[in-house]
Amino acid sequence: MRILIPVLCTSGLAAEAKIARAAGFQVIVGAGDPLRTAALVEAAARQAKCLISFGIAGGLAPHLRPGDVILSTEVIGDDRRWRPHQSFHDEMADLAPRIGAIAGPVLGSRDIIATEEDKTRAWRDTGALAVDLESAIVARTAEAAGIPFLVLRTVADPSTRELPPAALIPLAEDGTPALIRVLGEVLRRPRQIAALFGLARETRTALIALAGPARALRLAFASG
Repeated sequence: MRILIPVLCTSGLAAEAKIARAAGFQVIVGAGDPLRTAALVEAAARQAKCLISFGIAGGLAPHLRPGDVILSTEVIGDDRRWRPHQSFHDEMADLAPRIGAIAGPVLGSRDIIATEEDKTRAWRDTGALAVDLESAIVARTAEAAGIPFLVLRTVADPSTRELPPAALIPLAEDGTPALIRVLGEVLRRPRQIAALFGLARETRTALIALAGPARALRLAFASG
């Protein structure tokens, strides 16, 4: 494999960024804000040789479970699809099983897909395994910069998980939950507490599962 350094990861959550840095990657945190994320990625891409959309994702494929790992070089956006040169695509497809990942397309959405019905529709319409908010931005920026990109994501909420309202509250700028707003939402609608605890367990499972493949991917890049 060619050495592609520096490799820049883009994440939404501070917890994702911590795992990326521990694996040896440079990382920027967009906190789920598409405009801010795009600006940060475009500025940082000038010094990068490869961009990675890194972190957790929502599952779309019905067979995926929390903690399943996806390594993708194909991103489906709201209005187009990105795929790299065939040689790089094949290289990453070969690497996927060696780091414990599944190869397949990812949906880069502008908005959170929160309901089981909408996840099922997205899976049916696109064939994407999972969805996140950063991958289309990463793919678009990489194309403009003339450098490769890939996606390393672990499934947090599966296709059957409906995201409760408190989970849809925007993050703080540093990528951490806006706890006061979340608490206020829970107090207003306490029936969502059980769903929040379930989502928290799934997210923890996904973050734990992300660490090993992240280290393996970094080593694969470094080994050349």
